[in-house]
Amino acid sequence: MERIKFPEVDNCSTIIVGKNASKTGKVILAHNEDTPDCTAQVHLVPRIKHKPGEVLTFADGTAVIPQVEETYAYMWSEFRALGEFGGEPFADSFFNEWGVAVASDSCVATREGTQPYTGGIGYGIRRLIAERSRSAREGVEVVAELVKEFGYRSTRSYHICDKDEAWVIQLTVGNNFVAKKVGDDEIYYIPNWLTIHEVDFSDTEHKNYYWSEDVVGYAIRNGWYTPAVEGDYSDFDYAKAYQGAGHWIKSNLDRSDLAWSQITGENPEQYRTVFSIKAPKKYGVEDLKPIMRSHYAQHGEDLKDDPTMSPHRYGICRDTTIETTITEFNDDVNLTCVWRSSPRPCAAPFVPWYLGITKLPKGYEWIDAKASQASHFAVDPSELKYDGRYAYWAFHVLQNMMEFDYQFGQDKLQSSIKALEDEWAVTKPAMDAAYKAVKEINPEYAKQLLTDYTAQQAQRAWDWASETLTEITNARHAARMHFWRSKL
Repeated sequence: MERIKFPEVDNCSTIIVGKNASKTGKVILAHNEDTPDCTAQVHLVPRIKHKPGEVLTFADGTAVIPQVEETYAYMWSEFRALGEFGGEPFADSFFNEWGVAVASDSCVATREGTQPYTGGIGYGIRRLIAERSRSAREGVEVVAELVKEFGYRSTRSYHICDKDEAWVIQLTVGNNFVAKKVGDDEIYYIPNWLTIHEVDFSDTEHKNYYWSEDVVGYAIRNGWYTPAVEGDYSDFDYAKAYQGAGHWIKSNLDRSDLAWSQITGENPEQYRTVFSIKAPKKYGVEDLKPIMRSHYAQHGEDLKDDPTMSPHRYGICRDTTIETTITEFNDDVNLTCVWRSSPRPCAAPFVPWYLGITKLPKGYEWIDAKASQASHFAVDPSELKYDGRYAYWAFHVLQNMMEFDYQFGQDKLQSSIKALEDEWAVTKPAMDAAYKAVKEINPEYAKQLLTDYTAQQAQRAWDWASETLTEITNARHAARMHFWRSKL
């Protein structure tokens, strides 16, 4: 199966809520992964001890990376595709045993796109964050060391979070980067352009910033930045210097405006150049779901000309969305919940997946983690063909069927999604309480409760997708037959 070539647009969306701006008192990370022509599966990877002298290589880079003595366990959302390197290098998300989560957004290519390629590492960064970090801050430091030694091959914003801190590290081709902490009382949104502007170079203790040693010098030598006062870099703007004005892509502008209008209730254009803002209220998972599901603003007008018009053009939930996760961190890492919706969040419920599960729900993985690591860049084309043994395809078919006439099935779809999510809003807190009570007696049995609950809800969502597909197609068929019979 040849992969469709999409226009040069960047689509992913990420929202981060600082812990003091969150209803839970913990950081929340919401991410829409937008990558076309993928399949999506989930893995659990255990802790692994490694032998002295072991090294790592990844097919999309030249780096030969020394392995650490022991790598941490993690949950892995893997997206498999027939990509440039025979796989998908820049989509996967990870959630590790310490409660560190990482997701990324591609960013419009910077001026470095015209410079010689120096990237020894790409895909591997996200996995190494999961394998080597006990906190979000450690994740930033892992990235900084890798980029310094090996160089990076893309323009990208990594979002690395734990329950207490959220960091954004933005990389460009080569060895330069800037990282910035999202304030505890702030909310952050990115629409696929560099969002870090000012850098406090006096922050040598790295309370809020990290940066590469040559980030300013490289920009000066290339003529991208000239300080107003020689030797004084207080006016340095990272995004402006490295990206210039080349990031004004329509899909980015539309999604930025769509997100900020919902976050603030104000004119969104004023937020196009911000990194983050002080949150106007406290946000919970229920506040982020509708934002991650939102469609482009002009859809209502387009329906006047074509009542079957798809809502998935330039919205946050769009034609290329393959998975949405909202990570609700908890003091007990086992209770950290990854609310997962796949492929598009408007056409599937957010299902609670506890990070403390010991076994995956049946049907959500078709190639085990070890084999998937080995074949991530050598995907068999048969994987992109329908296979009813796996949950992904039930959601995929329902989503695609809706595109023929989204308006027809929308009410049924949304009402049934709401019913499931309303139920989980009641049962999940009860499960949290049950886990805490049982943990005092038997921690392993408590984790089994989380495993069983996650498996039951994942199966319910799979059954829901199959049943909803049948109900909507039957209703559509009946409506068409009624129409044609009326013509007799």
